[in-house]
Amino acid sequence: MNQIPAEQPDTGRQADAEGSQPPGSPHPTSQSPSLEDEFARCQDELLGMLYYLVGNVEDARDALQETFVKCWRNRHKVPEIENLRAWLFRIAMNAGRDIRSTAWRRRRKSLPVDQSLLPSRHMSPPAEAAREEQLGMLRKAVDRLRREEQEVFLLRQNGHMTYEQIAHSMEIPVGTVKTRMRLALSKLREALETA
Repeated sequence: MNQIPAEQPDTGRQADAEGSQPPGSPHPTSQSPSLEDEFARCQDELLGMLYYLVGNVEDARDALQETFVKCWRNRHKVPEIENLRAWLFRIAMNAGRDIRSTAWRRRRKSLPVDQSLLPSRHMSPPAEAAREEQLGMLRKAVDRLRREEQEVFLLRQNGHMTYEQIAHSMEIPVGTVKTRMRLALSKLREALETA
């Protein structure tokens, strides 16, 4: 009679081919803490950029989640990355583009922004009202930019990427990036001055 060997207890020493560890392990790889930490540090800024890019909170949150999944799948590349923050913003921009390009097919109506979903800065009510008014004017002005100008502006302002990094991620010349940024700033300045 053949006996089936008893199942060996999981000692946490073996990981599957993708590098994951047993439940309860603090971090699957040595790179994951820095990736997780950097993602956590810039999560609010990523969400803000994605909101401007896709136009509603629900799609922005979907894009943010997709960004983390894509980053996690490529976490083995983290040691080779010079600017982790720029890399995260580039992946987020691409995820936002993907969602934005499919949004028209779904014909999803934008939901009103629920401020309780966005991080609070604990300001006084009058200061918060003034800030909301300014942000609303800025949001409308950014929405009126051409898509190309909007992307460059968001990567530069929210992603803190250099012109060279933006050019590399968008696969366009640096001069084109500078021109788009200059046009975006000019249009935003004009819109905010006339408001």
